[in-house]
Amino acid sequence: MAGPVRSAEQEREPGQSASVPPVRRRLPRRALLALLAVLAATVGGFGSWALYGSDWLRIERVSVSRSDGPRELTEQQIEQAAGVPLGAPMATLDKARVRDRLLKELPRVKSVDVVRAWPSGVSLKVTEREPEVFVPTTSGYTEVDAEGVGYAEVAEAAAGVPLLELDLESGASLRRFGEDRIRTEAVAVAAALPESLRARTAVIRVRSYDAVVLELSGGVTVRWGSAEQSAAKAEALTALMKAVEDAEHFDVSVPSAPAASAG
Repeated sequence: MAGPVRSAEQEREPGQSASVPPVRRRLPRRALLALLAVLAATVGGFGSWALYGSDWLRIERVSVSRSDGPRELTEQQIEQAAGVPLGAPMATLDKARVRDRLLKELPRVKSVDVVRAWPSGVSLKVTEREPEVFVPTTSGYTEVDAEGVGYAEVAEAAAGVPLLELDLESGASLRRFGEDRIRTEAVAVAAALPESLRARTAVIRVRSYDAVVLELSGGVTVRWGSAEQSAAKAEALTALMKAVEDAEHFDVSVPSAPAASAG
């Protein structure tokens, strides 16, 4: 039979004291919450000071980067128009205001992305407008982009960009669509031309909404009609010019039934 069971107290040698487990004290809930609030306020206050009050994280430089395309504007022009406040806290930078100021001051700018380059820089990623046509004026030419926006005056037209001549006839077409709409539609015709045709197009002459004529190099003319179905018309014209190389007059106003004739 098993002997009597001895307790841990009985197993202890004489003179040996029992170990006392450590006592863990917890802060009262209110005290803990108060401590956490003090810590949060301290961290938040330091963060606010670092962002707004210290010499850290302040705007020290502005850089300009460009997308592919025209680069007529200088970096100095862009930086000056942007008006980024050097020395101001980075956190106070109003990116929307900088963007709007650039677009207003420099119509040649099509879009701009204002980026904080932490800790102390601001980057301006600029895309400039590209001329789709030149519109003659009394003192030179207006550059007009694919959206129909006239954004700059220049003394000379660049090679390879068509002139847009508006010889609008008074009548139902002008009353219905208006000059601005007709101009925008004519620009859409230029934008639809493949590079091979665009390079040969000297003038896009417009008499009404549906009376657009292309004047190409070598005395070749193309009756285009309206800006509708411009992609199909460009495709039909390209094929017809290859098939009838000696033709001087083309008609693609109805792209499914193009025509060509000699002089």
